[in-house]
Amino acid sequence: MALTAGTSSGAAGPSAGVDPAGGPAATDLLESPVRRTIVDALANLPTGVDPATGAVVPHPGLRAQDLAERLGLHVTTVRFHLDQLVTAGLLRSHFERRKEAGRPRKLYAIEQGSLTTVTSDQSYRMLSELLVETLSSGADEPAGSPEDAGVRWGRRHVLNGHAGLVGQPPARSPGQWLGKIGQMVDLLREWGYSPEVSTTNAGRTVRVALHDCPFLPLAKDNTAVVCGIHRGLMRGVMEALGEESTEVGLTPFVAPGMCIAALTTGSTFEQPASPNHPPRQGDHS
Repeated sequence: MALTAGTSSGAAGPSAGVDPAGGPAATDLLESPVRRTIVDALANLPTGVDPATGAVVPHPGLRAQDLAERLGLHVTTVRFHLDQLVTAGLLRSHFERRKEAGRPRKLYAIEQGSLTTVTSDQSYRMLSELLVETLSSGADEPAGSPEDAGVRWGRRHVLNGHAGLVGQPPARSPGQWLGKIGQMVDLLREWGYSPEVSTTNAGRTVRVALHDCPFLPLAKDNTAVVCGIHRGLMRGVMEALGEESTEVGLTPFVAPGMCIAALTTGSTFEQPASPNHPPRQGDHS
């Protein structure tokens, strides 16, 4: 499961938009890919079972050194981000006494209830922007459908936050097409989705399983609206990446909490060059 699944339970954590210490809000902190990766790693630690009661026992957490080794980061960098996440109420730290001699270990774990709060805040902030897009897109462009809003939102956020990806020519091979899909998947992960990718049709069609939809509560009652937004987001991103001929289909709720998107390119792939071979007997130069 990914960060946005909101797997923590228990008492509600601090408000996602307010840091009691006066520092950055939790949602702002999670705009950093490094901090999201740290929180994701701690949120997905395996749980245990109390042999006496059968109750689920949360993982005690990891040391900063453990996280640094897992994520390939310097331990000083990890400690810096851990301190901010603890201050914002997303993580908690505690000391674990060891059976052998030595100083207690300082462990970091998810603060119960914190991820659900942050996820909700992030999701509704994104949804608010998309609804504004749906109702009014500006003086030069009439209001459109939820899919139109998703297209505009996705295209604009690529332009604003990832301008280096814009201006690419259309894919001319399956490898180039899949590279564009990879760029879209990275953006979906930034926006709270947990996508998984597979291919069919000799690489021309890509199947994207969308887990942990940020709009899941709304999607259950307003499937057409949310599916339209999802199609638009992916189409807008692909258009910004130079793939304006992309066709996007979406099948909702193929499993609890999961939808399947199918993206097919309309680009014409170049035929691979034939390998050189020595002339056969009877060939003439």
